Amino acid sequence: MKYALILAVTLAGYWLTLSGYFHKPLILFFGVVSVLFTLGLAARMKILDKETVPYLQVPKTLSYFVWLFNEVVKANVAVAKAVLSPELKISPSLIEIPTHQDSDIGKTMFANSITLTPGTVSVDMQEDGILVHALLSEMANPDDFIEMGERSGWAVGETIDIDGAHKDG
Repeated sequence: MKYALILAVTLAGYWLTLSGYFHKPLILFFGVVSVLFTLGLAARMKILDKETVPYLQVPKTLSYFVWLFNEVVKANVAVAKAVLSPELKISPSLIEIPTHQDSDIGKTMFANSITLTPGTVSVDMQEDGILVHALLSEMANPDDFIEMGERSGWAVGETIDIDGAHKDG
């Protein structure tokens, strides 16, 4: 019920913001009908849960994006130095990065964060790991991805310690 209410408020706010109609009863009625229809579909598909309605995690996710932006800038500088160097010091490699997230959205956030970081690309996802292509050998250490894995899990509501054991959170 909590997720249905959160989704209803979010959809109604989004609809009002985009439509701009606050004083025409017929159009407001159609907005209410469309929100209720969407809620009905979501309830019928049994997808009203924490993963489908992640709006309670927005502050955590935004703070994660600030941290990720800093990591992207640092990796961008490292890649630019390697590529612009006269010796072209690139050393591509494939590595397996373990994942400790339980949810699909946690694993997806982690894989997308890896791909967003210059010099690394998520190539394949398995149940317990992500195959990553790294442009530089110093970017190919699986231990360097631990903090990103923990933070990406935290951003979607999971708390993971270094050993992959889940904490309450």
